[in-house]
Formats: sequence, C-alpha cells, structure tokens
Amino acid sequence: MPKATATSWDYVIVGAGSAGCVLANRLSADGRHSVLLLEAGPPDRYPWIHIPIGYAKTMFHPVYNWCFKTEPDAGMNGREVYWPRGRTLGGSSAINGLIYIRGQREDYDHWAALGNPGWGYEDVLPYFRKLEHNVRGASDFHGADGPLWASDIGAKHGLIEALIAEHVAGGGLVIYTTHQDARIQGKVIDLGG
Repeated sequence: MPKATATSWDYVIVGAGSAGCVLANRLSADGRHSVLLLEAGPPDRYPWIHIPIGYAKTMFHPVYNWCFKTEPDAGMNGREVYWPRGRTLGGSSAINGLIYIRGQREDYDHWAALGNPGWGYEDVLPYFRKLEHNVRGASDFHGADGPLWASDIGAKHGLIEALIAEHVAGGGLVIYTTHQDARIQGKVIDLGG
C-alpha cells in the first residue's frame, strides 16, 4: 500500500461506509480537492463480504464488525439488542448480505415535520436518485447513473421459491417487498410469534 505524502487535505472524512465513500468520490472527482478518507477497519478483501450469504460470516466477525449492542431497553424487557455495524471499506453495507433499502416516505416527512427542513421525502428523493445505479434503469424513484449499484436477485433458486410460495399460501410468511414507488410494496403477514 503506498504511503501518503500529503501533510494536509482539503477534506477529512471519518468513516469509509457507503456515505463516506460516495462523499469522498464526489469531493475529489474533479481533481480540485484532496480528500483523506479514514476507516478504522481493514480493506474489504475478506471473501465473505462479496457474496450474499457472506453476512453469516461477517455478522459476528470482530475484525469486520464493531459488534455493538444497544443500551438495555425497557421496551425490550431490559435486554440489550445486538447492533452489527461494519468495520471495513463499505461500512455496514459491506456486511449486510448485499441488501439495499430506503426508508418509507412517511419517515422522511415525519423528520421534516419535526423541524428538520430539507429532510422531507420529496427533498431527499433527488439525492437517492443521484446516488443510485439501479440496473432496472432510471424512473421517477430510481437513478441509473450513480455510484451505488442496486439490482434484484439475479438467479432465483427453485427450491427456495417453492418454500416461499408454500408458506405465503399457508399464511405464514412475508410476501416479497420491492421499491416500485414511494412506498415499499408487499403484505406482511403476522406470524403470531
């Protein structure tokens, strides 16, 4: 790995998660600014980071995951909840099973209503679109030219699809959800547990 020779930078970004990497890229893309991007964890060379089932190997890995726990929560009967956070290039996006999802329109609109101008859904949607490179192509809700690639599952496994269909038909599983528009589409079935 080459040694840095600069002694000062125009920008210092702490954390090389998705946001930090995109911000560093945007700030340095035209070559006018120097950026130091700091990440506490190692490079993302661990093979399990790059395959969807790899989250089983990264979810509790102390090198690639901070392995945080929440404070004891009265609403959880005083329990701490495991809160995995990525500790590598890509941050939590590197350890989450290659899943990408945004919040609901109502979440953003609620933040704006609480007095946070610029956080309403219509305010942040252009930034999501600019960020996203959705392989389905651009739409009113998705971008196609951004640095963050998003795609559907490529090859579905017949056995898994049959199991899902069987459980959905029996009323015991969550039906697929996708971001077709401003809301997550799908029906969640109460498992009664």
